[in-house]
Amino acid sequence: MVRRAETHPIPPLYAQDSRVLILGSFPSPKSRAEAFFYAHPQNRFWRVLAALFDETVPRTMEEKIALLRRNRIALWDTIGSCEVAGASDASITNVVANDLHPILEGADIRAIFCNGATSHRWYNKLLRDELGREAALLPSTSPANAAWTLDKLIEAWGAQILPYLE
Repeated sequence: MVRRAETHPIPPLYAQDSRVLILGSFPSPKSRAEAFFYAHPQNRFWRVLAALFDETVPRTMEEKIALLRRNRIALWDTIGSCEVAGASDASITNVVANDLHPILEGADIRAIFCNGATSHRWYNKLLRDELGREAALLPSTSPANAAWTLDKLIEAWGAQILPYLE
């Protein structure tokens, strides 16, 4: 598959009372086409968040935004533009980071988490020193991370995220 230059098409989601920022790597082709995060039905992101907060899994964009807002979660991606082949994080090159300053200045972010190793690697390489803030690595909700069951993801995500929302 050929790498194509892509620019992030989705604005960040956050509110003044957001406490936790979750960063993916870069939107999949499905997410770019739908202009919303974690649009691929096999990605477990929305199922994990719903389980953490004992809520119904959101289906519509409006329901997903409401879930994030109710639970004070900000959402965006580490990468603002790159070259990528399809949905393969391993193929990502020529990365330019997203500017996280508007989120960090406009919300009370107490912790930053990266959904998967690619997001975490690029955060550490391009943003950590500039922002002066660490980001914790969460196991990826991608279907490519088949070693992690839904139950294991929920447990790992909850242990790290929930203390910052109390």
